Amino acid sequence: MTASFLGWPFYLFIFLVSLSLGSFLNSWMWRAWENIRVINGRSICIFCRRQLNWYENIPLFSFIFLGGRCRTCKKKISWRYPLVEFFTAAILTFVAWHRVEHNVFFSDNLLYPRDVFLITFLIIIFVFDALHKVILSSIVWAGALIGFLFNYFALNIPLSTMFYGALAAGGFFLLQYIVSKGRWIGGGDVRLGFMMGVWLGWPNVLVAVFLAYIIGAGHAVILLISRKGNWKSQIPFGTFLAVGTAISLYYGDDIIQWYLSFLK
Repeated sequence: MTASFLGWPFYLFIFLVSLSLGSFLNSWMWRAWENIRVINGRSICIFCRRQLNWYENIPLFSFIFLGGRCRTCKKKISWRYPLVEFFTAAILTFVAWHRVEHNVFFSDNLLYPRDVFLITFLIIIFVFDALHKVILSSIVWAGALIGFLFNYFALNIPLSTMFYGALAAGGFFLLQYIVSKGRWIGGGDVRLGFMMGVWLGWPNVLVAVFLAYIIGAGHAVILLISRKGNWKSQIPFGTFLAVGTAISLYYGDDIIQWYLSFLK
């Protein structure tokens, strides 16, 4: 069976389920920052703390239906929430399409679940670092562990590939951290580098790191030109590492082959 046979209902199903995941991630990240246990009741308004009704908790559509405001206190709800829901759904739908196009979605039943875990971790890292300039250690270590379990036991990726990847990225960031005494890069970036290496392996992790620096440099230039930042502005580098990791996971091999073609 192929997704092309199932047609658009297959991708619509992936999109809708992923919307729900994005809604859960929004709730989890807010509760994690506010130090509220996830299991403590249903979703609540972040302002008046009123428990939401079911029709106020439909991913994406409730935000549109309510006009982006709480039904009770009328305070504006940040566009961040529907954007996280939408992009979570869009990215995971794209990943499903990508795996189908490469004929591995149905032939390797554990590949897409692995991708869902990684994208989930990357979204949390991206949003949390962008908002709070914090990379949660619990997420990074959980991501590294789950990545190792999937890659080694389910996908038969050699242990040496993951070890050298983790050593390259984690060691590179650790060296910067030591030399700069934490001024250039934070401890969270070091741990994230280790996680990236476990997921991507060697040499694809190099692509992720390179892309992160390129994207980060472009972002810094835009901030300088628009005068929204200066040379001393703190940049949430974890966001760029997350983007670089996602790109490298699906296009790392292609980028490496493209680069090697210039050396022939």
